[in-house]
Amino acid sequence: MDPVEALRETAFWLERERASTYRVEAFRKAAGALGDLTAEDIAERAGSGALARMKGLGPRTTTVVEQALAGEVPAYLSDLRERNTEPLAEGGAELRALLRGDLHSHTDWSDGGSPIDEMARAAAWRGREYQAITDHSPRLTVANGLSRERLEVQLEVIADVNAGDPGVTLLTGIEVDILDDGGLDQDDDLLGRLDVVVASVHSKLRMDSSAMTRRMVAAVSNPHTDVLGHCTGRLVEGSRGTRKQSQFDAEQVFRACADHGVAVEINSRTERQDPPDELIDLANELGCLFSIDTDAHAPGQLDFLDHGAERAAARGLDPDRIVTTWPLDRLRDWLSR
Repeated sequence: MDPVEALRETAFWLERERASTYRVEAFRKAAGALGDLTAEDIAERAGSGALARMKGLGPRTTTVVEQALAGEVPAYLSDLRERNTEPLAEGGAELRALLRGDLHSHTDWSDGGSPIDEMARAAAWRGREYQAITDHSPRLTVANGLSRERLEVQLEVIADVNAGDPGVTLLTGIEVDILDDGGLDQDDDLLGRLDVVVASVHSKLRMDSSAMTRRMVAAVSNPHTDVLGHCTGRLVEGSRGTRKQSQFDAEQVFRACADHGVAVEINSRTERQDPPDELIDLANELGCLFSIDTDAHAPGQLDFLDHGAERAAARGLDPDRIVTTWPLDRLRDWLSR
């Protein structure tokens, strides 16, 4: 098999398993080191022993390349495939099969780990009809948020990737910070050029309930907002520790979402599980739309949709109220509302 694809697929399965960043990066760096070489060049270097001396390759990645060149599925990759045959979640299989895309993902333009074209390849391989690229906005400097100028360049890059027919439609977008007063952290005219705007709170999560309610209602009332991202900001597990959910009047916020046609995100990351079950139920009772999203920061995390589908199915959500079950033309009609 193609050695570069073998390295990329190995990294994908490791990401899906939530392996350490160090292990994943070893295979992504090796794929990058070989990416500009022809198969003949790689084979020649392997035969001469030069492959093992290349920067970016180590003993394990070199073995994967050599076994792929020999016409084998590398043993390490074969083992990963075997371990990843089952969905990540036990429930929600019927709903998961209806999901056509994902409106929240990150690339190495902000705090993600892979370039746009790599995310597109993985999304196409995993059967996506569409995938939104929603890197962070300027104020989130810790996540390398995109300035206006960088976002404008990214729009050109996404257009070029789409023009190359990657097998999935990339939607332009942003995960825009909700500012303290409920404003959105990017220029209005640029927000209007994007396909998808996910609005999320990332700062002052312990704000007083009444102030947080006003802040969130203002954000979802903004005509540019399409999705309210991980609404409570909670963390229930993971390397960052745990964090209690923000306090706000959920009924007011979700009524505003319903009134303005804004989807409440069901964030599929296991460390978030946001919103909590009782808030999913409340949003459902109030007639909200939903968007099951991965918030993926790496290609292998695109399979996290399994978790979101399981939670949505357990709460009995109508699939037709989940915008990520919609075909692209219907989705575009809603996004252009």
